[in-house]
Amino acid sequence: MEHREQFASRWGFALAAIGSAVGLGNIWRFPFMAGENGGGAFISLYFLFILLFGIPALMAMILIGRRGGKSPVGSTQALAVADGHSPEWKWLGWLTLSVAFFALTFFSVVAGWVLAYLVKSVMGELIGLSPSASVELFNLVKSDPVAMTFWHGVFMVLTMSIVGQGVRSGVERAVSLMMPALFVILLFLVVYAAVTADFSSAIEFMFVPDFDRVDSQVVLLALGQAFFSLSVGGGGIIAYGAYLQREASIPKTAVLIASANVSVDLLAGLAIFPLVFAYGLKAGAGPGLLFETLPVAFSQMPGGGLVGSLFFVLVLFAALSTSISMLESVVSRLIERPGATRARMTVIAGSVIWFIGLGSVFSYNLLADFKPLAFISLFEDFTIFRLVDFFVVNVLILTSAILITVFVGYVMSRKSTREELGLGNHVIFRIWHFNMRYVAPPVIFLIFVVTLTG
Repeated sequence: MEHREQFASRWGFALAAIGSAVGLGNIWRFPFMAGENGGGAFISLYFLFILLFGIPALMAMILIGRRGGKSPVGSTQALAVADGHSPEWKWLGWLTLSVAFFALTFFSVVAGWVLAYLVKSVMGELIGLSPSASVELFNLVKSDPVAMTFWHGVFMVLTMSIVGQGVRSGVERAVSLMMPALFVILLFLVVYAAVTADFSSAIEFMFVPDFDRVDSQVVLLALGQAFFSLSVGGGGIIAYGAYLQREASIPKTAVLIASANVSVDLLAGLAIFPLVFAYGLKAGAGPGLLFETLPVAFSQMPGGGLVGSLFFVLVLFAALSTSISMLESVVSRLIERPGATRARMTVIAGSVIWFIGLGSVFSYNLLADFKPLAFISLFEDFTIFRLVDFFVVNVLILTSAILITVFVGYVMSRKSTREELGLGNHVIFRIWHFNMRYVAPPVIFLIFVVTLTG
């Protein structure tokens, strides 16, 4: 078993944890979710849920990691035993790792599309695209199994090359470069949008809520996005928590991570929506916003080649920072095995993830007509990609999130959690503990039930 490293500084951990939370969920999913669900009203609810549930859940995950000092599996087992409970709570750790493992199998495929579009933008292939040509281009990208296998592989190699170097030399060094660069590029794109596009319409769309658009479905989607955006239920934050220095404040760190995450959401919206409105595109364009709608705007605007390239570099950094945490959470468990080395375990884990991800790659071409669970009405039209996506986002993540709140609320003793958070018996601790025991579990369970029942 390799010696467990620590981040060189609290900022190293913070940047890594911010990178774990900031990803395609912010740059890709947040804008189209807001566009489809009422803009400002959805955003207002989303921010409220980040405050009420997202930050407390982040505190819980960091707490488990740092107090356990091991991988998610080792930490949940050790902490349960320490407070007089069954070591079988290790399966919660395995559940969080399964979230990261299976999510990365299809996440890497989407990131492969980003790489493909980055190259096309740099080569000038997005110039002069009409809306219909943009849709056709995206379909061509997805339908090429050889190219998509290649880009999926390139992204996994990039992720493995960083994780394989270790916590300080790999993860911390990479995020220390990527996260500041991500914010700089985002700020540039916002300024560009403010100067050249329809910024006032974007401001009104994002910050003037129309609560007449809100129904129970929008509320649940906003709540689900809050958990998805902060990677609640995954093993990345727990794994990183084991590398956090003892003197760092968990509550302050959780607030910092959530604040940075929200900032990226807002900046992404302010960079994207002005372009959408200025070029007569649809804010509610759905998941195709990134690959079908925005390239049309880039093709029409002054300096669109440069702006488009910078945008896809931004999305690539966001995707990499998240994939690093996913793979690290898996590797952190594998290197606990006697005789295991980080480099070998990283290659093994990354290669298996790449191989399983081929099912998602081929869902858009060779296996486009293959519906594995067509005999079940809910899944009759689901390809492999859609099945894995649905299973991870709607089953694994929510189940894991429920059990994490139960673990810190009931399995870990009040004394253990109070000591680790460093809050004493302060009112903040009492509110957090009440939330973990009585509020968050039923709320997350409600999302779970409604999602599965439609």
